[in-house]
Amino acid sequence: MKNMTSDSILTLVDCCRKTEELARQFEKGIGRELHEQLVAQDNQNKHTSYITGPWFDMYLKSREPVVLNFNAFMSFNPDPKSEYNDQLIRATNMTVSAIRFMKTFRAGYLEPEVFHLNPEKSDTEIFKKIIRFVPSSLSWFGAYMVNAYPLDMSQYFRLFNSTRLPKLNRDELYTDEKAKHLLVMRNGNFYIFDVLDRDGNMLKPSEIQAHLKYILSDNSPAPAFPLGYLSSENRDTWALLRKNLLESGNEEALQKVDSAVFCLSLDDFPVKDFVHLSHTMLHGDGANRWYDKSFNLIITKDGTAGINFEHSWGDGVAVLRFQNEVFKDSTKAPAISPQSQPASVDSSTAVRKLDFKLNDALKAGITKAKQKFDASVEGLSVNMIQFHEGGKDLLKQKKVSPDAVAQLAFQMAFLRQYNQTVATYESCSTAAFKHGRTETIRPASIHTKKCSEAFVRELSKHSTEELQKLVVECSKYHGRLTKEAAMGQGFDRHLFGLRYLASSKGIPLPDFYQDQAYARINHNIISTSTLVSPAVQLGGFGPVVADGFGVGYQVHDDWIGCNVSSYPTRNGKEYLQCIYKSLEDIFNVLKGKKIGS
Repeated sequence: MKNMTSDSILTLVDCCRKTEELARQFEKGIGRELHEQLVAQDNQNKHTSYITGPWFDMYLKSREPVVLNFNAFMSFNPDPKSEYNDQLIRATNMTVSAIRFMKTFRAGYLEPEVFHLNPEKSDTEIFKKIIRFVPSSLSWFGAYMVNAYPLDMSQYFRLFNSTRLPKLNRDELYTDEKAKHLLVMRNGNFYIFDVLDRDGNMLKPSEIQAHLKYILSDNSPAPAFPLGYLSSENRDTWALLRKNLLESGNEEALQKVDSAVFCLSLDDFPVKDFVHLSHTMLHGDGANRWYDKSFNLIITKDGTAGINFEHSWGDGVAVLRFQNEVFKDSTKAPAISPQSQPASVDSSTAVRKLDFKLNDALKAGITKAKQKFDASVEGLSVNMIQFHEGGKDLLKQKKVSPDAVAQLAFQMAFLRQYNQTVATYESCSTAAFKHGRTETIRPASIHTKKCSEAFVRELSKHSTEELQKLVVECSKYHGRLTKEAAMGQGFDRHLFGLRYLASSKGIPLPDFYQDQAYARINHNIISTSTLVSPAVQLGGFGPVVADGFGVGYQVHDDWIGCNVSSYPTRNGKEYLQCIYKSLEDIFNVLKGKKIGS
């Protein structure tokens, strides 16, 4: 810590002692009782996970707006064939591929999501063919023998025909699988048309193309009071406004929005650069999105595509699988080509523009929602870097974990910029368990602190070999934390479950949870999430606290990408410069080079 006096050191020691004492009391007393009750409850509910209900509640009871606070984005790579990046062609092909995915999933033919610990044995066509003929009661054993673990796919059904409905105190998730129409937003206007016929068969791609062409050529002006802004509001405020909407004769129109297969948002502008892309996909203008839908498929004027998804119903694993399949199908088996002609159908009768009846209170509500949205978005900065001096290949060659090195760079960078270590969050999927959601990896450790201080503050005191050893120690410890989290052995969700149980039984909040240390570790200033996929160009999300950074990153074979969001209390651009410097230093050390301060 910077400029610490003897008094402040004593205070810190006292705080640590107090935390340790509270932890011991909790472990022996109320914590043990709550744990026994949680285990008993879990044993009585074998059909689900102990974390499922509390986790849904955590999201659905939050009253903060979903945009910037919960919704995340992932943008697609461009179609390798440049002529297919036309807005109409890409919108048609991706819509068709999304419906193909939905129908495959609902028919039970979607290949299971599997975590391969030994892909050379299990991720092969031969194994897949053999396992197909093994009875389902025994197939798990065959997979287990080759270290392949089927992942939970219970979230997938919420991808389609689903919406988060605002309600006072706690929202609800709504799904209507009978609905056959698509919701399309353009210029703040809402359009619907059926993409499935009476028998559940998909419309011909040329018909979908014709309907989308009709919408893209419609010159209706933007509404004076765009309804989309309401889905960016505080949830209680939005719940009351929605009640007003329903009472004002908009029930049927809202039902169409809520039950639509998904929301396709067509933007009338091209993407300028990666920063503009991030802002467009993370929040957009507020008028041309329905943030409550399970996902918005966004396609801009130049055919740039991305997904903005609501987070309460599911996690990145389900969305990424969908995104991978849609990208693969729309690029390798596109439904239409640049030469395809739209069908000769009467789109003016097939496509319906939704109209909403708005009274003065609703108009005032939309105006206020827009003001709040604009203010929030104006305060958000997004910055990014690409580090091209190495990536996954070199790190694996040096026998260190690529993810551990990225996380170490984030710690080192924060120490360099702010001269301190702060609570850090890395999301880890627990889909290996029934109804699993996520667990937290805690990348800030005594190992990263020691290593960061050596690189940032004490460089002259350490040889290159010593610095290499410190990096390796960080990698080993991070690998251990990652395995523990993936196998449900982290501590965050367990403590969350105990706290939720105490609250649900009317037990006063134990002292352990009221300790300053518990508050600090849950105030995640650095919140991180990673993904690498051939379908995804970049991903990102807003900071989870006002004085935090939202860090989306990808470690590719020969480069590392990093996308950082922040509010005015933090300097994201400077943080990224520090990340770049940290990566440079770590890679140079691993290459055996001596580094300068």
